[in-house]
Amino acid sequence: MLLHSVESFSQANEKVEMADILRQDGKIYTVVFGLVIILTAVIVLLIRVDRKIFRLEKQIKKEK
Repeated sequence: MLLHSVESFSQANEKVEMADILRQDGKIYTVVFGLVIILTAVIVLLIRVDRKIFRLEKQIKKEK
């Protein structure tokens, strides 16, 4: 257990080469932009589904 915690500390000091390369090339912004678009699409989809479910529940209550 003690060795596992020491190993995790040693990994925290390492640099992330991929992020540095993407940052140098300016591609990190493309990655971030893509992630923002995907996250926005998921949120919009969840909101639309929630509204449809709410309307269906309201319709079922009216019919009863």
